[in-house]
Amino acid sequence: MKNITIVGAGLVGSLAAFYLARRGYNVKVYERRPDLRKANISAGRSINLVISHRGFTALEKVGLKEEMEKITVPAKGRMTHDTEGNQNFYPYSIHGKAIHSVSRGGLNTALTTKAEEFDNVQFFFNEKCETVDLENAICTFKNYETGEITTVTSDLIIGSDGAFSAVRAEMTKQPRFNYSQQYISAGYKEIHFPAAADGSPQLDTNALHIWPRKEFMLMGLANTDNGFTGTIFGPWEGENSFESVKTEAEVEAYFQKFYPDAIPMIPDYKEQYLNNPTSALVIVRCEPWNYKSKVMLVGDASHAIVPFYGEGMNCGFEDIFVFDNLLDEFGDGDMGKVLSKYSDQRVPNGNAIADLSLRNFIEMRDLVADPKFILRKKIEGKVYKDHPEKWVPLYSQVKFTNIQYADALAAVQKQDKIMEEVLAMPNIENDWDDPKVTEFILSKI
Repeated sequence: MKNITIVGAGLVGSLAAFYLARRGYNVKVYERRPDLRKANISAGRSINLVISHRGFTALEKVGLKEEMEKITVPAKGRMTHDTEGNQNFYPYSIHGKAIHSVSRGGLNTALTTKAEEFDNVQFFFNEKCETVDLENAICTFKNYETGEITTVTSDLIIGSDGAFSAVRAEMTKQPRFNYSQQYISAGYKEIHFPAAADGSPQLDTNALHIWPRKEFMLMGLANTDNGFTGTIFGPWEGENSFESVKTEAEVEAYFQKFYPDAIPMIPDYKEQYLNNPTSALVIVRCEPWNYKSKVMLVGDASHAIVPFYGEGMNCGFEDIFVFDNLLDEFGDGDMGKVLSKYSDQRVPNGNAIADLSLRNFIEMRDLVADPKFILRKKIEGKVYKDHPEKWVPLYSQVKFTNIQYADALAAVQKQDKIMEEVLAMPNIENDWDDPKVTEFILSKI
């Protein structure tokens, strides 16, 4: 195998190009959008990303961790904001571990530039994938600017072209290919918090900020310029929905009621709210993630998920990491075997993180300020501290380890049942740190 075509030059596609170039393959990457380094196309539609442990694991394997970490801002916990302006900080880890906020465009640019340093990598922009011949690994692309059609034959096609993947669309025509698409009831809208006039941050940069309001919420993650990328998540229709807030007066009333402490920090919040687009959130599941030895899917093309665990990119990076590990183990002499194993390993984990992300939406929106939820976190933190070999909280499993998502989902389903019993104990609010509580939990594991 010598020639690889990657469809999509997003985060996962760019990292895949870097990984494969290191192995000596000739890599061509085709992207329908303009070059991010020359055109800003993400304004108003961004959700800041977080790099977690498994994302850094993938970057570290190819020597990119340290460089990419420089453009991130660590967040060590959630900072909740109530309607009175009170703030409460809840650490993510008893060990002080952090997730790292990063600009989507900034990280994408950095990864593309690093991949392009290889002589055997070429990037082509403004190229829309028109057709995919799975059997012969042939793609055709149409240039948006010139209208020119390019036909590319390769040994392997990697579909890294997002939730509405052209490569996957062709695979859906194959017998026994399973595919589902689900839009959730919530959409999102970006609201940018600038730095203060003197350049200082207006919020604590070392926290993920959440304004939880049950059916909807505002969230903010820090940027390296001390500004924050804020995102409103809410229902499309009904009370306090995007449909119901459409005029300047309605926006003002909405913010005054639900996010009053944010108003002084966002001078143009009304203009941003009315002018920035409202975008949908979709979950994509499919199986298998390969066609014979010719085609594979990675990133959102194989597992588009909602952003509430901040794991979409990390899961995509892990796709590349796992694929590379399989090449280490089996070589590329039988690519059909490698891709089949890749699909078998990754599909259950893609499905699991989709489920976990929906779960975290409810947690962030409804539960983070709930006393019972806070108590559960305290109890779990104590058991984890004293018995880390027996109990690892779900968030730590997902964000700070390389435990398989499917295993984390199975573990938390068991943990949920145990904690339901614990929280039902008489006077648990006062006795939560009693050794008998820990003993009970350990007896149930």
